[in-house]
Amino acid sequence: MTAKYASKEQVHQWIQQCQQGHNEEAQTQLVLNYKSLIYSITNRYVKSYAQQEDLFQVGVIGLLKAIRRFDVSIQRSFEAFAIPTILGEVKRYIRDTTWDVHVPRRVKELGPKIKRAVAELTTELQRSPTIQEVAQMMDTSLEEVLETMEMMTSYNTLSLDVPMETDSDDKDRTFFDVVGTVDENFEHLEKMMAVQASIQVLDHRERNVIELTFLSNMTQIEIGKQLGISQMHVSRIKRIALDKLKMAVMS
Repeated sequence: MTAKYASKEQVHQWIQQCQQGHNEEAQTQLVLNYKSLIYSITNRYVKSYAQQEDLFQVGVIGLLKAIRRFDVSIQRSFEAFAIPTILGEVKRYIRDTTWDVHVPRRVKELGPKIKRAVAELTTELQRSPTIQEVAQMMDTSLEEVLETMEMMTSYNTLSLDVPMETDSDDKDRTFFDVVGTVDENFEHLEKMMAVQASIQVLDHRERNVIELTFLSNMTQIEIGKQLGISQMHVSRIKRIALDKLKMAVMS
């Protein structure tokens, strides 16, 4: 059944009242008058009841913008002016809020165009088009097409609590169970391996001083007594050895 709207004269009168001042009564009448129109536009994009109400509110915002911008003096149909405005508001809302992961706006705008281009080329070529062919059809760079197609996978993400599909008996295992954790000792181990690989640059006495200092935790006095040299000599050997290790690790 076709929705019945108020007369063109009545609609224009309400619009003028809204534009001349904040007339809540006129605004309410316009929203009620075009309620079915808003639902007919937004219901095409609805996936749940909660989203239906959200999109209706977005549609109302589009209607109010159309009311502010409409020029009554042109004497054209307000419906013809309002529909593109409402539709544009809904599409912007969907584009900006329905992605699970934030991506640049240009990707959100280019993504649907790439899908259409791929569909048209597939029909025309009777095969899947190459990235280069898609880029040429859209008159854009190969890098932009590749970047957009990669980021389009972010439209929907998968929760880490979702059970993994596996043939094993461990059917309750989730993706979170297999996510690695940071090993606090890894960085220390990596440094130790780098030092061990560079220790060959030291002579026998320098190596002894370094090992007694950092592995045996001996003082310079204790090292001097064990090696039969002065504390000052130990300090000098240690400094030279550390400089050699630093250069070897950094090279």
